[in-house]
Amino acid sequence: MWDSLLCLLPSLLLLLVAALLRRSPVSGALENLLRRATWILWRGVCWVLELPVPVRGDGTDGTSDTADAEPGLVCKPTALAHHLLLHCRTLLRPSLAAWPRGDPHLQTLSSLLWPLDGTVGGGGGEVRFTRDHLLLSDGGIVALDWAVGLSGEPPLGSKCEQQPGACRSPGCRSSSSSSSSSGSPPILLLIPNSLGVVTPHLQRLCSLALCRGYYPVVFHRRGQGGCPLTTPRYQEFGDPRDLVQAVAYLRDRHRSATLLAVSEGSGSGLLLSYLGECGSSSYLTAAACISPVLHGQLWFETPFPSLYHWGALFYRKLQISRYASALSSLLDVGQLLRCRSLKDMEELMFCGAPKATAVSAEGQSPAEGAKGWEAYWERNEPLRDADEVAVPVLCLCSADDPLLPPASTLPTSLFRNSPYFLLTLTASGGHCGFFARAGTRGVGGGGTGTVSSWSHEAVLEYLQVASDFLKGEEKRRRRLAQEQEQEVGGPAQGWRRRSSTVLARRRRPVLPGRRERHLTHQPAQSALAEDLFTWNRSYTR
Repeated sequence: MWDSLLCLLPSLLLLLVAALLRRSPVSGALENLLRRATWILWRGVCWVLELPVPVRGDGTDGTSDTADAEPGLVCKPTALAHHLLLHCRTLLRPSLAAWPRGDPHLQTLSSLLWPLDGTVGGGGGEVRFTRDHLLLSDGGIVALDWAVGLSGEPPLGSKCEQQPGACRSPGCRSSSSSSSSSGSPPILLLIPNSLGVVTPHLQRLCSLALCRGYYPVVFHRRGQGGCPLTTPRYQEFGDPRDLVQAVAYLRDRHRSATLLAVSEGSGSGLLLSYLGECGSSSYLTAAACISPVLHGQLWFETPFPSLYHWGALFYRKLQISRYASALSSLLDVGQLLRCRSLKDMEELMFCGAPKATAVSAEGQSPAEGAKGWEAYWERNEPLRDADEVAVPVLCLCSADDPLLPPASTLPTSLFRNSPYFLLTLTASGGHCGFFARAGTRGVGGGGTGTVSSWSHEAVLEYLQVASDFLKGEEKRRRRLAQEQEQEVGGPAQGWRRRSSTVLARRRRPVLPGRRERHLTHQPAQSALAEDLFTWNRSYTR
């Protein structure tokens, strides 16, 4: 008898434990204990990897849920801001993931390295691209990767062929320059980080944009993203001259389409520089920056965790070594590959003494144009011409971003005083992460298990709402101009067609050490476009 009871003892203990676990107080206590143990283990991993331990909640165990905290929207009270507050529900009511899925390091590494799966975009696979190579005026080449569909789906061009008057392929010229805007989907220009890496985070944004009816196109700088380096120099951090010609190409090929832009991480330096130098002459209707680098010099001089720094440095050296022969005529490539920081590499590439006397198309070598680290950033700071920006720009930032300087360094005065800059600061999100809570609507309509990002939904909703508002303002201005013409019996004086919501501002003189602005007041004509660049499509990607 006792032998039988001893044999049944393990089963009885399991039944007792199962019964205790069914009671909510016991289950809740065990769950909290497991979360605390996991948090302590994660603190140890962060200490070994020299990663800053995120302070969440009470700052001790990481169990407090701060993901539901509403973001702070910093902006100047304008009609556009009021319209966004009324209609951008996703932007103002985030549903961010809690810890551990909402850990900043897990979000950052996932957005940079986690591969795409079949749930992305609801279409079942990765985004398929086709490439345009643009030959610029100085002989350099940049690339435009058009997202034409998802794997397992028909190409985007086959869908467009069913629409009368629509463009048959992303890079072709519209059949009629006077076609209605409803027949041409908006073009979403995506700018990767300064290393040129098309991260999974950016590919998921491409996937969602495709599902929402956009033409996503990724801009690759010279020598990045598989684009050949035909000139012995790279593009400076905030030099928008190549982007100016690329946008002119898009405008010339798709004259009736709305142009929008989104940048990721350090790629915001290029987008903000373009908006500042072009001002009201920019062809963009609205723009957004996800985890932007707003102070370029501060970003290079602020040390961030070694794990991310060495990874970025290694990737940068791989890019340099690929074109070592071409760059050896101007730079000491051996010394460049021995650099131990991104700051040293940037300074040596653009501020050091040139090895040879070869000059670029502008009549000066890359180093001669900068003449020192401080002068280099006078020419390349993203916000150096912020007061000239005439396009609404939304910046999504996270307070726990491990790759950016502290949130206290954000230029909040700019967002409070400029009618074109809007800042959304969340408590969590990492760098280009912003994972949505499990069980919420995912990218492309997925649910639990779908890799979804709140920033994608928020950015696309903002672009749609801002575009509709600006189009309504444009129609209202035209109607008022027509009424004024009827009243005075002649053309209205002082009215100009503009994509912004304020009057034109006088252009400031160019200061010493700054680039001449690349203004394009009139739409690029075909002959002018052919003089600026040539193009060739490649179907190898």
